[in-house]
Amino acid sequence: MNRGITYALLAAALFGASTPFAKQLVGEVQPLLLAGLLYLGSGLGLAIFRCIRDRGWRPPGLTRRGWAWLLAAILFGGVLGPAALMYGLTHAGAAQASLLLNLEAVLTAMIAWVVFRENADRRVVLGMVAIVAGGVLLSWPSAQAQWLGWLGPLAISLAALSWAIDNNLTRQVATDDALFIAGLKGLVAGFINTGLALAVGARLPPVDAIAGIFLVGLLGYGASLVLFVLALRGLGVARTGAYFSVAPFVGAALSIAMFGEATTPLFWIAAGMMAIGVWLHATEVHDHWHWHGDLHHRHPHYPDAEHRHRH
Repeated sequence: MNRGITYALLAAALFGASTPFAKQLVGEVQPLLLAGLLYLGSGLGLAIFRCIRDRGWRPPGLTRRGWAWLLAAILFGGVLGPAALMYGLTHAGAAQASLLLNLEAVLTAMIAWVVFRENADRRVVLGMVAIVAGGVLLSWPSAQAQWLGWLGPLAISLAALSWAIDNNLTRQVATDDALFIAGLKGLVAGFINTGLALAVGARLPPVDAIAGIFLVGLLGYGASLVLFVLALRGLGVARTGAYFSVAPFVGAALSIAMFGEATTPLFWIAAGMMAIGVWLHATEVHDHWHWHGDLHHRHPHYPDAEHRHRH
């Protein structure tokens, strides 16, 4: 299997697995504060890991243009997206939100194809449709009775659009340090969302609960985002976003296995559609002649017999 596909599916699995555990905390922790603490756990954990890996702090080496892409991605994905989602959840049900958030994969692909001219053939489009349709079926039954006006759906749709823009902007810096990119996004989003939650009266949970939230955030948000960035390098935005759309299925399957939630025939139909979509993408053949202009890249090497020059 293509390494990018493996990264994308692992990213989806980790993010999807974080949902059932986060759900166990929603009744105890205010939603915006929970989102902030999850992001903080991601950012702090990745920052520490990066310092250990590099034996101290090292500059990320981003260009001025790269910083612009990354900061714009953080604005849309770490600030506007969560804020719109939290507002939407106060005017809509959780299942309705899950249904509408399937728009993220569609909007991600549309932006990639229309704005950034990413390649897409019929097999990729069909695969994405199958995966997204499976996600819709997965959340549709309990969403039918939860339409509580138009403000909630509009806000949740804006959250999906924000994350779709974030995905495409992150693609522009995907060849840079994935740990730094994911860590900075987590820290900024974490501090902003936690600060907003505390400002409106939320209270911090006990220390042991914070430790658990940080761990879920590190794995489900931090490690997942690092893998997502690595997948972007080889797959592009549309394909990575489509693979990542299996995350709701992973979360639902884990809820069934660990928390005894009941299954329905639609669950298995949705699982089959997602499996077909992944198969269509995994068996895609992308083979044609093309020309690359001058490329600039970075790679580590050591001053051996063939590398005795100044840098």
